[in-house]
Amino acid sequence: MRVTKRTNIAMRVLMFCAANNGRLVTKAEIAKVCNASENHLAQIINQLAQLGYLHTQRGRNGGLQLGRPAEEIHIGEIFRELEAPVPLAECFADVDNTCPLTEACRLRTALNDAAGAFYATLDPISLDALICDNKPLMHILQPVQPCAAARVQADLARAG
Repeated sequence: MRVTKRTNIAMRVLMFCAANNGRLVTKAEIAKVCNASENHLAQIINQLAQLGYLHTQRGRNGGLQLGRPAEEIHIGEIFRELEAPVPLAECFADVDNTCPLTEACRLRTALNDAAGAFYATLDPISLDALICDNKPLMHILQPVQPCAAARVQADLARAG
């Protein structure tokens, strides 16, 4: 099974927001840290907001944050929501299925079982579990704020 780019980026957005809990983050921050275009992010952020995973605030002091606590967001749920429209194989597509074996194919059943196992593995994992006690990830996802960076530079200048 291959995860779509949309789901991959959506997970980056959610992890970034979880790592920066308690403040509004901007699309530009996420784009820089998560290596994604702001245009693509806008579409994904909109979808995540419609699904209730994100809360967005427009305006000069706007941004986004998680729509509910990270421990209440489960990865299997996210993947089902975002990957559901993508058929695992041609035989799962309602419109584009041209396979003449669909009705008798055991591979289709095996693929369906495998997809079920994939989601069942992700179901118990919360967004919080992905970031909690993950110092290397937090180091990447919590960029130094400009004012904090300026304070650090000023402290270094005074000490040196």
